Amino acid sequence: MHFTFTEEQQMLEDTVRRFVARDYTFERRRAVAASPEGWSREVWNHFAELGLLGLNVPEEHGGLDAGAVETMLIMDALGRGLVVEPYLSSAVLATWLIRLAASEAQQRELLPALARGETLAAVAQAEPGARYELNRVAARAERTSDGYRLRGRKSGVLHGAAADWLIVSARTAGEVADRDGISLFLLRRDTPGLEVRAYPTFDGLREAEVFLHDVHVPAAARLEDEGRGLDPLERACDIALAALCAEATGIMHALLDATLEYLRTRRQFGQPIGRFQALQHRAVDMLIHYEQAKSMTYLAAIRSRDPDRRERRRALSAAKVAIGRAGRFVGQQAVQLHGGMGMTDELVVSHYFKRLTAIELTLGDTDSHLEQFIGTMRANG
Repeated sequence: MHFTFTEEQQMLEDTVRRFVARDYTFERRRAVAASPEGWSREVWNHFAELGLLGLNVPEEHGGLDAGAVETMLIMDALGRGLVVEPYLSSAVLATWLIRLAASEAQQRELLPALARGETLAAVAQAEPGARYELNRVAARAERTSDGYRLRGRKSGVLHGAAADWLIVSARTAGEVADRDGISLFLLRRDTPGLEVRAYPTFDGLREAEVFLHDVHVPAAARLEDEGRGLDPLERACDIALAALCAEATGIMHALLDATLEYLRTRRQFGQPIGRFQALQHRAVDMLIHYEQAKSMTYLAAIRSRDPDRRERRRALSAAKVAIGRAGRFVGQQAVQLHGGMGMTDELVVSHYFKRLTAIELTLGDTDSHLEQFIGTMRANG
């Protein structure tokens, strides 16, 4: 099958790549990551001016309502620049969850502001010990006379401290692992009883632990019907997973370029080390792994919005497995071929590898997605 992009899609990709190459250098990225906030409001505003923040927002709310391919192209370009801004967490995951689960009034309030970059949102769905299972929710939401009282803890909330709004999953009925009985709640960052503890991650991003200390919210803060929040949460996470795969392929492409350049310029025994056949073979193996990962990323993007959960999950799990294996191989080879310099903080190669390692642990690792893929195959058989 031959994949070609439209002229508009190609222009969008070129625009983001030019910004990354010109204005988001490795030195600037390091400075932004080391800042107290861990991301740049200036860069975020520039994303808004380019229309990137409204890519997944419907036109009636001031967005572009673009397709999955456009999101894939943007994430690929952002991956090459190791962009630390909360694009995945706010402009993809949170935006889509609001689209899928929020009321019309909630969408009118939030989506235009998200598209303009005036507000940020994050999704707090993971819990300690859940092992990537979105239905394993111990946080509770008890009904009160005028709303709900939330108690519990969420972990690994990507860019949780940067968000003005948090979308929190909590159980209104059932046991911890039940699929039914999960509700979604929209909380302002300054809601009394909501505690957010931010911390840096090893790949240069920021996450947060979220604690719900008897947080009281009105009934209007609930998204979707009570107890039916799991389906839109899974669909939004699947869309974010496809975007995450695209970020990984962008990183692998950048690692491949950096490694090939090093093989061309590093000299040993009077010639470039790229002339040594053994190293050429390793570079070819890197390219093969990258191309396989890219093909699976295309499949993930195409299937990410499929209404059939089983087909969607099968394609996305297969892609995440391919991404995990390829990312590990390409990252290890890039570090080894750069020699001792490959592990240093001063060289971008080590930062690429760190981000690929973090991606492996985000929205399900290779082992968990392999189990899911096998499960879907058995169900079809």
